Amino acid sequence: MFNSGIFKQEFRRQLQVTLSVIVITLSHGIGLGWFSPMLPKLQSESKTPLDFVVDVHEGSWVGSIVCLGGVTGNFLFAYIMSCFGRKVAIYGLAVPNTLIWFLFYFANSVELLYVARFCAGITGGGMYVVLPIFIGEIADQSIRGRLCSFFTLALNMGILLGFIIASHVPYHVIPFIVIALPFCYLLLTARLPESPQQLLRWGREEDAKRALKYYCNCDGPTPSKESERAYQKQFEDMRDALQQQTKDSGNEGLTMSDFYNKRALKAIVTGLILMTGNIFTGTFAFINYMSNIFERVHTQLEPNTNTIIIGAVQIVGTLASIYLVDRHGRKILLIVSCVGCALGTSAFGVYAFYAEETDADLSAYSAWLPVTIMALNIFIANVGIISVTMVVLVEVLPQKIRSVASSFCFGGLSCLAFASVKTFPLMMEYFGLAASMWSCTAVSILCLFYAVVFLEETKNRSIYE
Repeated sequence: MFNSGIFKQEFRRQLQVTLSVIVITLSHGIGLGWFSPMLPKLQSESKTPLDFVVDVHEGSWVGSIVCLGGVTGNFLFAYIMSCFGRKVAIYGLAVPNTLIWFLFYFANSVELLYVARFCAGITGGGMYVVLPIFIGEIADQSIRGRLCSFFTLALNMGILLGFIIASHVPYHVIPFIVIALPFCYLLLTARLPESPQQLLRWGREEDAKRALKYYCNCDGPTPSKESERAYQKQFEDMRDALQQQTKDSGNEGLTMSDFYNKRALKAIVTGLILMTGNIFTGTFAFINYMSNIFERVHTQLEPNTNTIIIGAVQIVGTLASIYLVDRHGRKILLIVSCVGCALGTSAFGVYAFYAEETDADLSAYSAWLPVTIMALNIFIANVGIISVTMVVLVEVLPQKIRSVASSFCFGGLSCLAFASVKTFPLMMEYFGLAASMWSCTAVSILCLFYAVVFLEETKNRSIYE
């Protein structure tokens, strides 16, 4: 078991580095998961741990402002990554993530909660730009999909921990626990080499060779033949691709023609559509308002208990994605995921309609049916549209525009997430939960159509192609 797949000797260093850099993703996930169980407490005069109460509109801003921070983080860290490299950007992610927990602890007004969540958005926006590109560049193409999916796994594990901690740990104790994670992250990433591709772009070929040997785990005195072969092939592919890129561009920097060509435009459109599906299939809004959703359908289980169950299901879905993505490909997982999300949100919408709009007696089903439908929906979303989107985006974007175009796509993701999280509680309030769910069904169907008709399979495609 430990000598095959991602555990093979030549891949172990890549796995180790991936696990190190996603510690910040785990910390960010805790910050996201914290919100759902904490919001009802902050809105209750009898339960709030602070000196003020958050109303519905303020709560929607606390929930959604993280997405505005995401837009800032997308472009800020894309700039840092382009000018100073992947390594500096990786270090920089720890700064806003650390600030979150100081601000939560010292919050004496709703405005400080806004600033804390905005910092959370900066961390998240930066992570989505920096980490998938960095992991994609250091990973062998045979395991790239699995390693990139670890990003989503860490995020979901963090969200689950956030659900649990915010439900059972006092408000002012939580920052003391979680703030250790960004410091551990800095220690784990302190000695990582820069990405070999970035070093080659800077003309530092010898440094690029050393970095690639490190990531191929053949930098010791007696490297294995398998590691040496993997290193040689990867370095030649990388150097040839970058030389061809330089030749095609005539040593120029990025120009508008790099974006306005058929391949680039199709890749960017694919990215934006996948981002739309990632957000508007509903999963992100569901995670932020899970406890409120279960309160509305009058489930017999305690709402936060249901929320924790859903957090655990997210992890199982991501593990399934890690197992399947390099075996069966990206396209089939996206298709299955879109079908499942369409069925799941439509079914939950039907249940919500009867729970909210009619006098039907649902007591025989309320203990298990809502959480079961939501669990299946969250599971199938994490198998495909949540986890695989990041993998596909890195693989479809041309190498020359990958950094800028990915920041553009993730900027779009953050704007869409803001719209979703800001409007979802208002939609539940004014149109009902059922209509909100059915709108997610419509988006799932549109994404399914695109995945079936237009999406290309990128399994085993070299990142340099």
